[in-house]
Amino acid sequence: MTLTPHPRARWMDPTTGALLDPGPLMRRLATRRAVLLGERHDVAEIHRWQLQVTTCLHLLEPRLAVGFEMFPRRLQPVLDRWVEGEFTTADFLREVEWEKVWGFPPEIYLPLFHFCRQQGVRMLALNCHRPLVTRIGKDGWDSVPEEERDGMTPAAPPTPGHRAYISWLTGRPEAEITDRFLRAQQVWDRAFACNIASALQGGVPLVVGIIGRGHLDFGHGTPHQLASLGVAEVSVLRTSEAPELDTQEWAGVAEAVFRLDQPEEPASRGGPPPSGA
Repeated sequence: MTLTPHPRARWMDPTTGALLDPGPLMRRLATRRAVLLGERHDVAEIHRWQLQVTTCLHLLEPRLAVGFEMFPRRLQPVLDRWVEGEFTTADFLREVEWEKVWGFPPEIYLPLFHFCRQQGVRMLALNCHRPLVTRIGKDGWDSVPEEERDGMTPAAPPTPGHRAYISWLTGRPEAEITDRFLRAQQVWDRAFACNIASALQGGVPLVVGIIGRGHLDFGHGTPHQLASLGVAEVSVLRTSEAPELDTQEWAGVAEAVFRLDQPEEPASRGGPPPSGA
């Protein structure tokens, strides 16, 4: 164990333990193709951090888009209309079926949604049709015709350490992380990657991704799937609440880690379980 002090409100390189100046860090990140902000879905303080980072990057690259794990691809027209100013907040939440597709208290996400609307920033629906996850997990990619894959191509093979990471994340023995379980996880990873890559191919210079940390840590999941699609300039950012960071445990988890203030109690949720923690 190698513990390094991590002051509140500071960025750190989790591999070296070096504190990072936010100005050069943000300028460097603004040149990437994708900057993925890992979250725990139920922690409001993380969503406040995501808004702050997105604001900084928007000042440096105002043409960016923000992609959200929270919305399946079929709801993209609703996101477009929201950014254009066509809905009240209540109407927007109803039209995106918030309680059905996500279920966490909307107020912890609304500042991000309102930022995009206020600044005219395109919002991207990154998720897939939920039954696909079960279908592909059970029977494999070849069981689903291409036209029924919701715009996805088959996932690249997982990284060597992905199964062990999912075991650690879920607290299950590695033997319980079956091929079916891992394949289902990869459906989400690939959906996010394909939708980010599509936006980049369509002319968006930078996508900021609001995605659960389980899809991002240590380069597994979505970063790996993006690389297989030819999107290599990808950065992952994470948060920590601890006053010290173990650089042996955290090495390689992300490009930079921000030390948060002590969060409030996690928010409760309804609806179906989300795709990642």
